[in-house]
Amino acid sequence: MTGLASEVVLDGLRIGDAGWLIEQHGRLYADHDGFDAGFEALVARILADFIDNHDPACERGWIARRGDQRLGSIFCVRGAEPGDAMLRLFLLLPSVRGMGLGARMLQTCLDFARAAGYRRMTLSTHESHRAACALYARAGFACLSSKPVTSFGVALVEQAWARDL
Repeated sequence: MTGLASEVVLDGLRIGDAGWLIEQHGRLYADHDGFDAGFEALVARILADFIDNHDPACERGWIARRGDQRLGSIFCVRGAEPGDAMLRLFLLLPSVRGMGLGARMLQTCLDFARAAGYRRMTLSTHESHRAACALYARAGFACLSSKPVTSFGVALVEQAWARDL
């Protein structure tokens, strides 16, 4: 792990974090993938639901921080099937990618899910996110399905990934 990753603290949501996450997801996905504002609305709904309804015993969100600078996020929430956790809102600012922080955040999320009693973790992503997909594969996830879709104003290949815990 690089010096940066070892300086980073992973902690829970604070006031202002939800707004920051909505903005960062909106900007980064618009710049990288051409997503329209519908993606920002989706992130806002996911965060509002988490803030209003999450069960701290089995659902958690982390913000990666260095001092008072936010660097990214990752969330573990209940999945669609009993025994499944779902990875959501995994984001790293481009300036800190490739330094080991993403792997550390993913491992923290997997460890929490295992300790909370989940048997499997699932996630959805897009084929165009090659670095994230490579990270998931290194962490033991397998791509279960790929399908072409049009979402957020662009043509994408949506993928479902999972791994046992």
